[in-house]
Amino acid sequence: MTLEQLRIFVAVAELQHVTRAAERLHLTQSSVSSAISTIEERHQVKLFNRVGRRIELTAEGTHFLDSARAVLAEMRSAEATLDDLSHVRRGTLSIFASQTIASFWLPPLLVGYRAKFPNINLKVAIGNTAECTSAVSEGHAELGFIEGEIDLPALYMSAVARDKLVVVVCRDHWWAKAPPKTLAQLLQTDWALREPGSGTRSSFEGALHAKGVEPRDLNVVLELPSNEALCTAVGVSNLATAVSVSAACAGIESGRLVALPLDIGQRAYRLIRHKERRLSRSAQAFLNTLPEG
Repeated sequence: MTLEQLRIFVAVAELQHVTRAAERLHLTQSSVSSAISTIEERHQVKLFNRVGRRIELTAEGTHFLDSARAVLAEMRSAEATLDDLSHVRRGTLSIFASQTIASFWLPPLLVGYRAKFPNINLKVAIGNTAECTSAVSEGHAELGFIEGEIDLPALYMSAVARDKLVVVVCRDHWWAKAPPKTLAQLLQTDWALREPGSGTRSSFEGALHAKGVEPRDLNVVLELPSNEALCTAVGVSNLATAVSVSAACAGIESGRLVALPLDIGQRAYRLIRHKERRLSRSAQAFLNTLPEG
């Protein structure tokens, strides 16, 4: 079995689609299908079920996926080591960041790093805290930046910046003129929030819990996967939301959103990396550019 066949298998498994995997890998559909067939025939195992016009992993395929990802992660680590040994500032740095960080805090750092190390290929992916943690754990990203807290022994975590959450409503919401004075009063309206697993939501719910307010008592009628979508929805409704002040800034300045004078505290932006994987020089150089948290 070749590394290329492993790479193809992982792409098909993650996308559950041969054509999309071929597009991601810049290969023909027949090449992708042939690679999967070669693995299955050589090892006499069925990796995918063909169900109508779609495919899905078999139990054997699901079990094999973890091993395949681990091998590819080791390969990327070996390539990074060779790049370092060449004493040339080149290679690839893979970063996964949660949405708020990727939208507001991270871009200036990436621009500065790219100017200093123009031969480093930056690969940046965006998702929620849970997705970021998974990417670093599985070796898809060397560095991760999250808003929430995690408790995984395999990952190193440290604060690199601070952020403030703010509760906002539209200018026509009754709270715009008579804002609540306590967090307990937040139960008196309907809410739009980020999806479970996002750092923004977990930070907000943690702040409520710390003040004796049970987050599950909030009437959450809408869940959206981005801060921008939340601010847009709240701006045209009687819903409230909690987002980073950076995400709400444009709406507040335009007058579409009103920030409530409630203190729901600050949260940390955190760096995560795997304890057992050696940092490449490109990753270490990026960490050296970070401001003190």
